Amino acid sequence: MLRYNKTRKLFEEEFYHYELQDVKEPQLYRDFFPYDDVPKIVFNNRVMPMDPPEDIWITDTTFRDGQQSLPPFEVDDIVHIFDLMHKLDGNTGLIRQTEFFLYTDRDRAAIEKCLARGYKYPEITGWIRAVENDFKLVKAMGLKETGILTSVSDYHIFLKLKWTRRQAMDNYLKIVKTALDNGIIPRCHFEDITRADIYGFVVPFASELMKLAQQYKMPVKIRMCDTMGYGIAMPGAALPRNVNGIVYNLHHFAGVPSEWLEWHGHNDFYRGLTNGIYAWMYGACSVNAAWLGIGERTGNTPIEALIMEYISLRGRDGKETLDTTIITEIARYMSQKMGVEIAAKQPLVGKNFNVTKAGIHADGLMKNEEIYNIFDTKKVLNRPIMVGITDKSGVSGIAFWINAFFEIPDGEKLAKDNPGVVKIKDIVDKQYVDGRIIGIADEEMITWVKEYLPEIYKKFGQNAGV
Repeated sequence: MLRYNKTRKLFEEEFYHYELQDVKEPQLYRDFFPYDDVPKIVFNNRVMPMDPPEDIWITDTTFRDGQQSLPPFEVDDIVHIFDLMHKLDGNTGLIRQTEFFLYTDRDRAAIEKCLARGYKYPEITGWIRAVENDFKLVKAMGLKETGILTSVSDYHIFLKLKWTRRQAMDNYLKIVKTALDNGIIPRCHFEDITRADIYGFVVPFASELMKLAQQYKMPVKIRMCDTMGYGIAMPGAALPRNVNGIVYNLHHFAGVPSEWLEWHGHNDFYRGLTNGIYAWMYGACSVNAAWLGIGERTGNTPIEALIMEYISLRGRDGKETLDTTIITEIARYMSQKMGVEIAAKQPLVGKNFNVTKAGIHADGLMKNEEIYNIFDTKKVLNRPIMVGITDKSGVSGIAFWINAFFEIPDGEKLAKDNPGVVKIKDIVDKQYVDGRIIGIADEEMITWVKEYLPEIYKKFGQNAGV
């Protein structure tokens, strides 16, 4: 049979309907996942077409998956981050939802305070196990949507839950029906999807969920969880690891609308961000992520990175109120107030992400900062480009540091042959001749500027808060 695809303006074959394969032994894909060695990337050279949705967005899991890898967040900290997310989003819906645990008094108190804000974005959702008693928590909090743990790999179904595939599907469908009966949108978390039997369980289960959606005339969302970070976005990679193929199969074979498809990836093999982007490109509207990439083990896809990728892919049309400078505010709050560690070189949020320590680079920056800066980090992130002072900085690096740190305006910036700059450079050089091996601290530079460039310190010190 044929059907007409209105998006591609083409006739396509009506796809085969996949039935549940209720196997007696678990399918563990030992050729892919030998366990005593690094997992193998297998190719079948079946290439899926890119099919990006009209709209794409981000959902937040900082307070759920992100928090479970760290000491419990204080209620006030959660509310503050929630407020900052709303401010950053600017009612654009780019950061569309945020999810919470529901199990502790602290979790519920945070939800109540965030709900009281009355924000449209990000919408607050819950997360529960596929247990009917857990569902009572969702109802009690008055949430419109909840995630439900519906693990799909045989690692989970057979080895953890001790069920058959049929038992798993029946149990999952029962709790989904309970949600729908109460008017709550279920979001089924297809846990460990990159080790699951896509045609033997994942697609048949998703097809049953779509039948319920049609019956109840309500959305039934699916979160594709790359729980162990095994996902591969390379064209032609084989299932179950192929991100593109997973999205394609759920969208085309199970009939899941793009608006109901969400990717959730981990970074165990450095692919968290890439896989999320490819999920967008192959048909999922939503990618789930956490601030700073926090989360279980190696963490989740970083929200700040997805925001940059969104702007790279779609621009700011219709998102003019998106305030990316709040990324820096969130990072500083989580680091300084909440004690979340941020690697110095972590892109966009690390303290050294736009700091150069090479004198030759500093010389280029003094002539035109576009030469060595990824974009106007002052405008986009409220992070002016800086240099770090070492034995390799030279007079160019020192002059640039002073101009940048003290925010000296054009027309008054110090040149690299300024006597005070040269004197400070001589002091720095002597430090390293005498055996110093670490970089020069800002406090040391401030002291030397005060001594050897007193007029600069007096005139521009307030710009730097000194």
